[in-house]
Amino acid sequence: MAFLIILLVIIVIIAFKSIKIVKQAEVYIIERLGKYHKIADAGLTIIVPFIDHVRSVVSLKQQTMDIPPQGVITKDNVTITIDTVVFYKITDPAKAVYEIQSLKKGIEYLAITTIRDIVGKMDLDATFSSRDAINDQLRVILDEATDQWGCKVDRVEIKDITPPADIRDAMEKQMNAERNKRALILQAEGERQSAITIAEGQKEAAILQAEADREAKIRRAAGEADAIKKVAEAKAKEVEMIYAAMKKAEPDDKLVQLKSLEALEEVAKGDANKVFIPFEATSALSSLGAIKEMFKDDKTKK
Repeated sequence: MAFLIILLVIIVIIAFKSIKIVKQAEVYIIERLGKYHKIADAGLTIIVPFIDHVRSVVSLKQQTMDIPPQGVITKDNVTITIDTVVFYKITDPAKAVYEIQSLKKGIEYLAITTIRDIVGKMDLDATFSSRDAINDQLRVILDEATDQWGCKVDRVEIKDITPPADIRDAMEKQMNAERNKRALILQAEGERQSAITIAEGQKEAAILQAEADREAKIRRAAGEADAIKKVAEAKAKEVEMIYAAMKKAEPDDKLVQLKSLEALEEVAKGDANKVFIPFEATSALSSLGAIKEMFKDDKTKK
């Protein structure tokens, strides 16, 4: 009975040592007698107990690694602290295990030296404005260097760039000065635009007023001319009517002369400074002058 129990225990131990279940997105590096044997993929794997050995469990998922903040000196001799994170993925588990002692340490040291090399060639202002360029350069260099370790670097991101306190204060002052400068420029531009708009409005108003005055004068003059024309037409019609009536009545010369004088009197009452006397009225005027002279002579004799 004891022998059966011991045998059962040995069978359980052998089964435990022989049967391996590999999880999804993981692989086992199997060694046989201390030498690389195979890579066990996800699922059930049987190994020879006491001969085969699981050297390492390698994850095939994308992994992240925080690079400790590093002090880096820029081209203009300013020491800044850069915090970086690396995204990588193992493509060849055997190389990741056998080609380097510690893959994570290798990536970390390589990232630190590469960051110092890249940032050391740049000015302080360039480090803030060229994050994407630094990320791309880091990714390319790390990807090429880690390819022999069976690793692919997908992304490198700079999380933070921290300058010294005095530099940070100087930058804040510079930013405030630049912000105030932009505010003053915008205010001056606004006042200038407002003045231009007001001047243009006043100009347009003056032009419209002048056009309105001109139009009013033109219409006033046209109205006066039309009124004068209508008065002249009315006078002409009146003369024609008188002439027609006189012609119809067959007047003698004295009556014609008298009517001419009456018409001349009405014309003389107008605003014109020149009066045109009909030829027929001249004889009547001369007769009146002779009568006036006779009266003067008569008074003298008396």
